[in-house]
Amino acid sequence: MRRWTAAAEGEEGSILILTIGYCLLALVAVLVCVNATSLYLAQKRLDALADAAALAGADGFTLVVTDADPLAVLTDDGVADQAGALVAEVGGGAVVVAAGTPDGTSARVTVAGRWYPPVVSLFVPDGLALEATATSRTALR
Repeated sequence: MRRWTAAAEGEEGSILILTIGYCLLALVAVLVCVNATSLYLAQKRLDALADAAALAGADGFTLVVTDADPLAVLTDDGVADQAGALVAEVGGGAVVVAAGTPDGTSARVTVAGRWYPPVVSLFVPDGLALEATATSRTALR
């Protein structure tokens, strides 16, 4: 019994160091998860904005009737105007990088923004550049 008591007397406080270490490790894991989730959500918001801008750009068509068939024709300026108006209204700091039509019936829009970490932003003070591209086709073809 004396042997157990003597061995236990030299072990005071060692569990406190382990507890503090595990708490710090858990805190770092939570902070990394919060920042990763924030980055993921920011990219998804930018993807949704690019989708909406491409859809708005595809709605900016000019209706042309050839041989009694209606045809929706898109122009680069029309797509850029519609997409730019939508992004300016609801963009939240995002900008249209490129907007145009590759084939006259599709609108392709690229939107860019910046993400700043919500927690411990001193590691990434300038934020990260995010970009999203979306394509939408007109309904009439």
